Amino acid sequence: MPPPKDVVKIAIQMVGAIPQLIELQQTKPLASVLKDVCDAWSLPNAERYALQYADGRQTYITESNRGEIKNGSILRLTTSPDQEAERLYSGIQSNNSDVKTDSLKKLASLSQDVTFAQEFINRNGLKQIFYIVEEGNDTGEMLAHTLKAFMELMEHDFVSWEILSAAFIKKIVSYVNMNAVDASVQQLSLSILENMVPTSRLLFELVKKEVTLDRLLSHLQATNAELQLKAMALLIALLLAATDAERRDMMEYLREKNIRQFIHKNIIHSSEPPGDEMAHYLYVLQSVSLNLCECRMRTPMDPYSQEQRELLQSLRQTAFESEGEVPASNFSTERRRSLCAKEFRKLGFMNNSNPAEDLRRAPPGLLALDNMVYFSRHTPNAYSRTLFTSEQTGLIWAKRASGCRALATLRPAVTAISSPTAIGEEEAGAGFWGERITSARYGSTWEGNSSPFESVACLTQGNDPLLQFVLENSSREDKHECPFARSSIQLTLILCEILHVGEPCSETAQAFYPMFFGQDHFFEELFCICIQLVNKTWKEMRATQEDFDKVLQVVREQITRTLSLKPTSLELFKTRVNALNYSEILKLRQTERLHQEETLAVPVLELRERLKPELLELIRQQRLLHLCEGTLFRKISSRRRQDKLWYCRLSPNHKVLHYGDVEEGVNSPPIESLPEKIPVADMKMLLAGKECPHMKEKSSGKQNKDILELAFSIVYDMEEYCLNFIAPSRYEVSLWMDGLNVLLGKEMTSERMQRDLDVLLSMELKLRLLDLENISIPDTPPPVPKPPSNLNFCYDFHHAEQ
Repeated sequence: MPPPKDVVKIAIQMVGAIPQLIELQQTKPLASVLKDVCDAWSLPNAERYALQYADGRQTYITESNRGEIKNGSILRLTTSPDQEAERLYSGIQSNNSDVKTDSLKKLASLSQDVTFAQEFINRNGLKQIFYIVEEGNDTGEMLAHTLKAFMELMEHDFVSWEILSAAFIKKIVSYVNMNAVDASVQQLSLSILENMVPTSRLLFELVKKEVTLDRLLSHLQATNAELQLKAMALLIALLLAATDAERRDMMEYLREKNIRQFIHKNIIHSSEPPGDEMAHYLYVLQSVSLNLCECRMRTPMDPYSQEQRELLQSLRQTAFESEGEVPASNFSTERRRSLCAKEFRKLGFMNNSNPAEDLRRAPPGLLALDNMVYFSRHTPNAYSRTLFTSEQTGLIWAKRASGCRALATLRPAVTAISSPTAIGEEEAGAGFWGERITSARYGSTWEGNSSPFESVACLTQGNDPLLQFVLENSSREDKHECPFARSSIQLTLILCEILHVGEPCSETAQAFYPMFFGQDHFFEELFCICIQLVNKTWKEMRATQEDFDKVLQVVREQITRTLSLKPTSLELFKTRVNALNYSEILKLRQTERLHQEETLAVPVLELRERLKPELLELIRQQRLLHLCEGTLFRKISSRRRQDKLWYCRLSPNHKVLHYGDVEEGVNSPPIESLPEKIPVADMKMLLAGKECPHMKEKSSGKQNKDILELAFSIVYDMEEYCLNFIAPSRYEVSLWMDGLNVLLGKEMTSERMQRDLDVLLSMELKLRLLDLENISIPDTPPPVPKPPSNLNFCYDFHHAEQ
């Protein structure tokens, strides 16, 4: 007969005594249990003792957590938390430095326990710690233990960070700003400041004033990886707590100090790849930087803003006006409006009479205008090439003498080159082009007696990419022109969606782009590459205006596929995205479509169903194997991201879940070092997302959405206790949810399982159908032929043997 659920068999140890094996009744008061244990060892004053786990974090047993005791647990009889708190409180005031150091070391260890921490704080222990820090001059081991104990006590949130005195804060700041101080002290000081920053505006301003960005940058350049990590954590905390204006100023200062290049060289490409914490901070830094574009992205253009109108006009002037030509302002009002409208139409604005209307949509708002202006100013050749390859009937002549960027536009190009008289006929003609192109402007174009054809030949020999591109595309029809402005507006929106501009930072994400840290103007430079990609893809697709959305869909696919490869630099991104041309996209789509068509044939579907059970069993075994290997989880508090680490793994016989706290840097602890256990037989159900107990207090804000997706809980035992998880990634969530469902005898339901099943089915089907390549598979099996009228065709082996 199995023992009752409220009785657990445990061992209790005491130094210098034989261990006791007892059956602990959970309904019996803990004070009575302690008295029985003390009586067995003839110990008086049972109220001075307490039970404590012998392994792991050595947590004190209380009435509130006694339900976590499992069969086979090993406990230890020790002094009670109030007695221990009193002893250590006296010890840290000792004049003997050895006693004081040992007491602080013990205090740092015991302060992890919530019961002890409460007792020590109730004795005004924090005040004594403040005194040691404020009045002491030690910067070595004693101070490190003091700061460690302070951090552990503050973790329990019994007191507010706002109680810290100015003297204490300045002392902590001084340790960060010192050069000759122990590295562990600096790491703890940085962690303390990091925790202070989000709690109040006053503390944020104090830390921001006392710890300069230059000092944090010097810590980032340290060879000590842990110190580097803590400095980055404080920098991120300051950025997240700052206002938009402060954040913008801080990022601008960091840009001037070339922080991106330093990170790119010394952190991303260091001998050791960034760990999970550093990867998260790099992701946050990337998100904060990209979100600086949000204001412009959500601001529509104001047609009455002089500054914005000038930016818009600069696009037209860069493309169509050159030095030495008659400015449009010298024409009549009507003539000037007509001229500008036609030039804005050539720029690709849909509302050419009032191009500001095209930029009224937000997002992308003014961000699209900023990108176009950046493109025109920083890559003028590419800007002209992008524009005038869209003017299928135009040709650009470069002024070799004056060095202007864009000059007279001739029409039609091919006819003009082949027939010199065509130029004169065009000059004499009425209309816009005839008025715009004057003989005076031609006269300034050519040097001496050289002809336009000699100039073209000279430029072509010089490998001018602009002229070469124009000559290649000059015969395209008007309906095939690629609208630069319209494409830029839509492309800016696509890039904002891909890069999640304007979205809050995830609390757990680690996905950053290494190439982001290689450029100061990453978003603008990425736009410059991609707008040329739009023009290139437009030409490859031979698109018309009706194909605009299709072209941009292809461009989005090109960008996302290339970004998924995580290129380390923009140059590498440019190379790869240009290599992924429209033909390659078509091949990829065709391959995916053919694969889908093959798998939809009726015989193939039947084969899939026959293969499924075997492959599902393979996935189940893989999930259980992953649970046996275990995963490192992080406890995330409401106040900060980094917290305690703990490890959980399944026993090799799939009967017990082992878990326990581990130290930083431990990747795969042995199963014997994990003190806590949950028998699989006691597991009742699995919860996920908002259903989890540790997620119910979370708000419904966007920034907690990612945490909800990573949360799951195991409900176990008759009392329905919960073991709560927050996985490091969605991949881990899928593996653990599937594995736990297998242990519970339920179906695996994750999207990852479906993807794995599809991959395995695809591979297995290809192997099975390898001999049927290029043979069409009928939807129905061929009919069975009728039996023959006689069997005389059968061979008689008996006659052959004779």
